[in-house]
Amino acid sequence: MPETEKKSRRIDWKKTFGLYSYLGKYRKIFIPSVVALFITGGLSLAFPYFLGSLIGSPQVAMQEGADPSVVSEKIDKVVSTLLVILCIQAFVAYWRVRGFIKAGESALCDLRQDVFARLVRLPMPWFMERRTGEVGSRFSADLAILQETLITTVPQMVRQSVTFFGGLIFIFIASVKLSLFMLAMIPIVVIVVAIVGRKIRKWSKDAQDQLAQSNIVAEEAVQGIADVKAYSNEEFEENRYRSALDLFLGTVIRGSKARAMFVSFIIFILFGTISVVVWFGAGMMSEGQITSEEFTHFILFSIFVGASLGSLPDIMSQLQKTQGATERIREILNHDIEDHRGESGETLTGAISAKDLVFAYPSRKETQVLNGVNFEVNAGERIAIVGPSGAGKSTVFSLLLGFYEGDQGSLLFDGKNSGEIPVATRRAAMAVVPQEVLLFGGTIRENIEYGRPGASEEEIMEAAQKANAHSFIDEFPEGYDAVVGPRGVKLSGGQRQRIAIARAVLADPKILLLDEATSALDSESERLVQEALNELMRGRTSLIIAHRLGTVKSADKILVLKDGKFVEDGSHSELMENDGTYRLLAETQLLS
Repeated sequence: MPETEKKSRRIDWKKTFGLYSYLGKYRKIFIPSVVALFITGGLSLAFPYFLGSLIGSPQVAMQEGADPSVVSEKIDKVVSTLLVILCIQAFVAYWRVRGFIKAGESALCDLRQDVFARLVRLPMPWFMERRTGEVGSRFSADLAILQETLITTVPQMVRQSVTFFGGLIFIFIASVKLSLFMLAMIPIVVIVVAIVGRKIRKWSKDAQDQLAQSNIVAEEAVQGIADVKAYSNEEFEENRYRSALDLFLGTVIRGSKARAMFVSFIIFILFGTISVVVWFGAGMMSEGQITSEEFTHFILFSIFVGASLGSLPDIMSQLQKTQGATERIREILNHDIEDHRGESGETLTGAISAKDLVFAYPSRKETQVLNGVNFEVNAGERIAIVGPSGAGKSTVFSLLLGFYEGDQGSLLFDGKNSGEIPVATRRAAMAVVPQEVLLFGGTIRENIEYGRPGASEEEIMEAAQKANAHSFIDEFPEGYDAVVGPRGVKLSGGQRQRIAIARAVLADPKILLLDEATSALDSESERLVQEALNELMRGRTSLIIAHRLGTVKSADKILVLKDGKFVEDGSHSELMENDGTYRLLAETQLLS
C-alpha cells in the first residue's frame, strides 16, 4: 500500500484542528465552556452510580436485617442527591452550550470572513481551473463540516471520553476480576474498528465527493436555466443529475453493508459480553465475592462504557471529513493572492503601450494567444480593436485588467511596467462595460453604486441620466429601489447595458474598456446605449472591441488583431485603402 494512502487513512490531528486556532480570540468564553463540558461529563457518571445504589443498597440492607424505615430514608437520600446533581448538571450544561455556540460560531464567522476575503483575491487562473459549483462547495459545504465538528462532534468526543475513562475507573472499583474479564473483549473491538472503519472512511470520502459532484450539476443547471429551457434540455439535465445521484447512492449502499456489519458486531459483542459478565457475576454473587450493589454498579457503568465505545466510529468518521474539509480550505488560505498592496496614491493618465507582449493561458501553455503584441495608446485616445473571432481581443482586456500577466514582453501604463503598479491602482483607473452584463440580485441603486461604493443619491442619479437610464428607472413604481432579480433578469438587455454604463460613469475612470457593448442589442436600444457610451468616452482613454462598423469608424485609431499580433493600425479610410485584413473584415461583413 502506498505510504501516502496510509497517511490519508490516519487522522492528522494538527491538520484536523489547525483552523480552530480562530477560537483563540474567544478563549475567555471557550475555555470555561470546555471546563463545563468536563464537569457535565463527570456529573453524568453520577446517574449510574446513584441508580446502582438505589437498586442495590436496599437489597444489601434488607439482607443484613436493617430496619425498613432506615432503608426508606436511605432511598430518599439517594434520590434527593441525584436530583440535586441533575439540577447542577442542567445548569452547567445550559452555560456550556451557550458558551460553545457563542465562541464556536464567532470563530467560524471570522474563518468564513477570512476565507471569503482570500477567495475574492485569488488570481483569475485559480477560478478558471475550477467549476463554479466546486468553488461554492468549498465555501459552504466544507465550512459546514467544520461547524458541525466544532459545535457537535468535539463536545460529544470530550463527553464520551470522560464517560469512557470515568466509567472504567468505576467498574474497576466495583470488581477488578469482572473488569479484566470484560476488557479482554476490547482488543477484538479495536481490531474490527480498525479494519471496518478504514473501509467506512473510504466510502464516506467517495460518497462525499460524489454528492459534491451532484451539487455541481444542480448548481450549473440552475445558473444556466435560460439555456436549459431554450434548448428543451430539462430531461437531459434531470438524467445528468440522476446519474450523479446514482453514483452517490451506489457508494452509500455499498458502504452501508460495512456499516450494518459493524453495528451488528458491536451489538453482538456488547450485549454478548454483558450477558457473559452477568452470568459470571451471578456466580460471584452466589459465592459472596461481590455484593448486589457492586454488581449493579458494574453493569450500569459497563453499559455507559459500551455506549461511549459505540459512538467512536461516528466520531472518527466526522473527524476524517473534517480533515479533508480543512485541507481544502487551507488550500484557499495558503494560495498566493493577487498583488493587493492597495492603491499607491499615484494617478494614471491613461497612456498605455505594449512591447513584444507574449501570452498563453496557464491551462493551454502550448497555444500562444498573443504572440509579440505591440501597440501604443495616448491618454484620451479612442481606440477600436477589431479582428476575427479567437484573435485575442478579449485577452488583451484581461491583461490590461491584471487578470493575467504576460509571459514575455512588457505592458506599460504611463511608461511604467505593469508589474510595478499595484493591481488596485490599475483597476481603480479602469471601468469595463462588457457584452454580457452581470447585475447583482439587489436594487438598481445598489448596482449603479457598485461603480463607487458610498456615492450619494445625487451622484447615482446623475450617472443614470448620463447613461440614458434615468427615464426607464423612473417608470418603475419603486424607482431606484426596484429589484433587478438574479443576474438582472427583470431588465431587458439594453436596460442592463445602461445600468452597466451608469456604473462606469460613477466610477469616473481614466481608462474605459468596452467589450462589444452594443452587439446584442436591437436598433433602438443600440442608439440609446451608443449615445450613453459617447458621453462616457468623452475625455477618457477608450479601448473598444466592436463589430459594428459605425462604432469602429468613429475611433481615433483602429488596431487590427490577427493570429495574436496587431497587423494593421490606422483610421478607417487608411485601412480600407491598404487592401489588408481590415478591408477583408469589412467587406465580408465581419464588420457590419
